[in-house]
Amino acid sequence: MYSLNQVNRLVSCKRDSARSPLWRGFLLIPLILVCIALAPQTQAVVPPPDGGYPGFNTAEGQQALLSLSTGIANTGLGAFSLLSNSVANFNTGVGAATLPFTTGERNTAVGAFSMFTNSTGEDNCAVGTAALANNSDGFSNNALGDSALFANITAAQNTAVGDLALENNDTSGNGLGNFNTAVGASALGGNTDGDSNNAVGASALAVNLTGRSNQALGVDALSSNGDGSANIAVGDSAAFNVTSGSFNTVIGDSAGQNITDGFDNIYIGATTGSGANNESATIRIGDPAHVTFNGCFIAGITGKTVTGDPVLVNANGQLGVAAAGSPLSMKEMLKERQVVQQLKTTTEKQAARIALQENQIQTLTAALKQQAEQIQKVSAQLEMVRPAPRVVENR
Repeated sequence: MYSLNQVNRLVSCKRDSARSPLWRGFLLIPLILVCIALAPQTQAVVPPPDGGYPGFNTAEGQQALLSLSTGIANTGLGAFSLLSNSVANFNTGVGAATLPFTTGERNTAVGAFSMFTNSTGEDNCAVGTAALANNSDGFSNNALGDSALFANITAAQNTAVGDLALENNDTSGNGLGNFNTAVGASALGGNTDGDSNNAVGASALAVNLTGRSNQALGVDALSSNGDGSANIAVGDSAAFNVTSGSFNTVIGDSAGQNITDGFDNIYIGATTGSGANNESATIRIGDPAHVTFNGCFIAGITGKTVTGDPVLVNANGQLGVAAAGSPLSMKEMLKERQVVQQLKTTTEKQAARIALQENQIQTLTAALKQQAEQIQKVSAQLEMVRPAPRVVENR
């Protein structure tokens, strides 16, 4: 039986000072377990469970935890699981040949041959047959799925969820291939040395080798990328054929299909750019071949006065300014615009003058009508006072 001082000494390690207060709270667990062990026990099952050893260690299976000396809170279930573990603590191996060579601590391996070659690697979690099977010194990796992070040797802080996800990461063991996240079967499956990639979706970034800082969301998104970096693809098969292109942003189902080694492109909309060839530094919004759009509305333009060149739109929807030597040069266009503006001003003045004249005519017409009515009244009165005519006889 270990004393409390011995227990505290066993769970201490050189990296404790760098750990959070939460981890220091975790160190109280052995103390709690000691209290439980010293408490009066009531046998619950007969015969009692076997495989329990001092220091809260549990072993079941051929040569499981065979080399254990002072390590505590280890669990080895399965033939050769935690075979070489001697002084390391808090390791869990469930399945045949899980963690058989480990000397590192706080590793969890569930599944036959998971973390098979791990030696000094720590804080890893592998669930699935052969998950993290070749890990040696890598730390803080999480692998969930058959052969997830299978080839990883020294790379750290990777997360792989799905069968064959990040399968080839860090094959060369050069310490590259860190900070990657892959969710989906074969996501980032071909990655060897690429860092800081995020792939969500089956076969997303599937063959990425050395590309860095790529973001792929969708089935087969950026699935052909080899060494392109800083690409963003959102949508099933988005930027599917990019191989070495970099700094592309593609959003939309099957958008950006023809970009291979192009760079700095921005595509937005399903199938956008499907009719375009490999290109660079191009912005495309919407695919006119895919749908007939009813209009384009962009806020922040109407009512905002700027100085610059007038914009033209060609038959393909491309925006630009008039080229030199075109039927209407820029200078001519500005001149035409000034003429149109002058005509508009003149027309507005003439319209105002005509409106004024119309008002004057209406006023004059009303006055003439009134005068005519008065004349009629006077004529009627004169008729009433005029003496009757006399008849003179000739003799």
